[in-house]
Amino acid sequence: MSAAIGSPEDGAIRHDWRTDEIVALHDLPLLELVGRANAVHRRHHDPNRIQRASLLSVKTGGCPEDCAYCPQSAHHREVDLTRDRLMDPAVVLAEAARAKAAGADRFCMGAAWRQVRDGAEFDAVVAMVEGVRALGMEACVTLGMLKAHQAARLAEAGLTAYNHNLDTGPDYYDRIVTTRTYQDRLDTLATVREAGIGLCCGGIVGMGEAVADRAGLLRVLAGMAPHPESVPINALVPVEGTPLAARPRIDPLDLVRMVAMARLVLPGSIVRLSAGRSQLGREAQILCFLAGANSIFAGDTLLTTPNAEPDEDALLFAALAPRSGAAAVPA
Repeated sequence: MSAAIGSPEDGAIRHDWRTDEIVALHDLPLLELVGRANAVHRRHHDPNRIQRASLLSVKTGGCPEDCAYCPQSAHHREVDLTRDRLMDPAVVLAEAARAKAAGADRFCMGAAWRQVRDGAEFDAVVAMVEGVRALGMEACVTLGMLKAHQAARLAEAGLTAYNHNLDTGPDYYDRIVTTRTYQDRLDTLATVREAGIGLCCGGIVGMGEAVADRAGLLRVLAGMAPHPESVPINALVPVEGTPLAARPRIDPLDLVRMVAMARLVLPGSIVRLSAGRSQLGREAQILCFLAGANSIFAGDTLLTTPNAEPDEDALLFAALAPRSGAAAVPA
């Protein structure tokens, strides 16, 4: 499945992608794949616009799910992680204000729950959402499964997006999670959609899955109408004590290919370069932007895993900035 860069069929919004078509994109020569993805990116997005988002764990550890990659699972008792109760909304909003001052315009909050429960804690999360929106920022939460009336409350509070990742393709999913089905996740996403909240839904690469599983994830996302507004692409960060602790780090170019595939299959979505970015050099991150990524998470941690340091991000954005008046490179 090869086509000239800028081919008319690229960039169309489709909901009928087949897994084998997406695998064929993956298998293109890298420069052709990135070139085609970049052409689509420029048709649908400002190529110089890279959103900075911030992600905070507002309730850490003790999750009853058994996700093999996650250090917050109560099943992985060998993980060295301190459990923390839900943070006070005032403290969360102070963190959001600091993130905004540092350049973030989207603030994401994660609570290690299997599902949302009505009561004081959910009321506190609703207050957090309202407070973040009052700061003039986009607000996103990830809270596990939720019911229709809870989604309606979050919508009333002004929630921009609900994050609920599918993690991987449906054929590999039960190798990673057994306490929640793929359909459970799809049902939650449908509940979010029905409430009029944007979807933030992506997955993780580097968990031992095949290319067909990565393609299968994108096929499911492309089958949603409309496509998810936000698609985080994560690289596994192996954590000691989790079942995936011994997995090797992903080749950065595999992440570039995944970003490019996502851009071609989901032309209008915001593709977020998420967990694992700290493993990438500046040049590999720029190649991901060229391939279609248009958002990063800033800050030194993502929930409980390390992220790129602020100084590193300053150098990254300095490299991306226009160079008017720069001296000519010596011959």
